[in-house]
Amino acid sequence: MFIDIHAHAYRKSPPLPVPFCTPEQVIERYDEAGIEKGALLPIVSPEIYLPQANEEILEMAEQYPGRFIPFCNIDPRALTNSADAPLDRLLRYYRDQGCKGLGEVMLNVPVMDPMVQNLFKHAQDVGLPVIFDGSDQVGGDFGLYDDPGLPQLEHTLQRFPELIMLGHGPVFWTEIGPLETPADRNVVFRPGGGQVARRRPSGPIEEEGVVPKLFRRYSNLYGDLSDLNPWNALARDPEYGPKFLTEFQDRLLFGTDICFFDMPFPMVDLLLEWRDTKRITERVFNKVARENAVNLLGL
Repeated sequence: MFIDIHAHAYRKSPPLPVPFCTPEQVIERYDEAGIEKGALLPIVSPEIYLPQANEEILEMAEQYPGRFIPFCNIDPRALTNSADAPLDRLLRYYRDQGCKGLGEVMLNVPVMDPMVQNLFKHAQDVGLPVIFDGSDQVGGDFGLYDDPGLPQLEHTLQRFPELIMLGHGPVFWTEIGPLETPADRNVVFRPGGGQVARRRPSGPIEEEGVVPKLFRRYSNLYGDLSDLNPWNALARDPEYGPKFLTEFQDRLLFGTDICFFDMPFPMVDLLLEWRDTKRITERVFNKVARENAVNLLGL
């Protein structure tokens, strides 16, 4: 019923900061939730998680070929730590090994950093869609920094019109409506570890934010519906949420962002509820749940 555009697994979980699932545990959760298969995204930038080899992802996908779709991930500082690194050589290699996308790109530098832009240029040239996470600060966090209003993302969409970019995470999805304050965009990490409780935007979306405007303006922008952030963005307004899904039905993809075993999958319940109550059509549901992933990844 569902194809997951965004999942994580380790053969052996590192000790900190999250007890990641094994591939067998991911499959167990998939079977419970009616998820057919999922894209495994390696983590390579060390800002918060310990780096993972692309080869580990390929091995898990080979072991469970009907359940996992491999992505590769390249830190843009790789090879030469410069803005002219020949990252296309790596991307072509992993594409030819079966990787269907690039990500999750989550190093903590600005989106417009020349090395990040170099990575995106090569991803466009090689033909790999990109999943990225964001941050509202540089230092003490992970994810590509962007300003309120996401101007750096917009400039990137303009520079690379053939590059499919999947928006993911709080910095992206909080801007489905106007920001009450810029700090609403993300969590804050305590100096000694752990997160400060954040105030997620809530209530009806009385005015659209930048995200739907970017979707209308740039056909290469897609939406990764994994983790709690897109669920909150849609569920906070049961009138606007279905309209958003319907308008952008060809570019929104279901996901879980599963990390630890008991991680909730609220998007499963939301999509099923809105389908069963006719807030979205069966056609919209099928596209978001699985067909868009089939088309984007060539499954």
